[in-house]
Amino acid sequence: MQAGRVQDAIHRGLGRAGLVVGQWCELFRPEGGEAPLAATRRVLRLVAAFTAQDGRFAKPPTHGQVYWHGLFDAAYTRPGDYIRRGDGAVWFIAAQPDLHPVLCVRANRVIDVVRPVHATGPGLAPYGGGAAPEPVLRAWPVSMVRSGGAGLGEAALPEAVPGGFWLVLLPAVAGVVLREGDLVSDDLGRAGVVAQAELSEPGWRLVVRRAGS
Repeated sequence: MQAGRVQDAIHRGLGRAGLVVGQWCELFRPEGGEAPLAATRRVLRLVAAFTAQDGRFAKPPTHGQVYWHGLFDAAYTRPGDYIRRGDGAVWFIAAQPDLHPVLCVRANRVIDVVRPVHATGPGLAPYGGGAAPEPVLRAWPVSMVRSGGAGLGEAALPEAVPGGFWLVLLPAVAGVVLREGDLVSDDLGRAGVVAQAELSEPGWRLVVRRAGS
């Protein structure tokens, strides 16, 4: 009971901080693998601010900054929710631990994920004969940054795929399991194949092998 009161006090304190320095945002709650920022997924508006993990606003964001602390009233939010600011910036809530700040991830790309079905041979394209690829996620905001690929396992592809790797972060999605071999495309027209898929408390961590340019 005491811990619950302390947690509520922290949430109220962060909410007050967000009111001071934050902006009005929209809160979305995904359901299934389809377009989490659709109007039908919006649940409320709230004032929120985001800062680097040191909790200070002294420095501007750095290149490739993925993790942020969210300052808002977390009594109304939960992990997996998306927050969209008025200027279009988007974060998802990765973790909302007791007695700690809310951990958020900045989304910078939107992806679709499909799963090949009855392909005659593995690879990025074409899929081969058989059924059309099965949709897994559509119009899904993620954090997508380049990765050096050191120490990564092979994706069991029959041919070399140049171009390196991406590290893709997204929240856990109810009813959706991502797998090695799933095909990823983003809003810039780039494509890749999932080489590793790992689910932990902050959500999915995908290592995506890029298609050749």
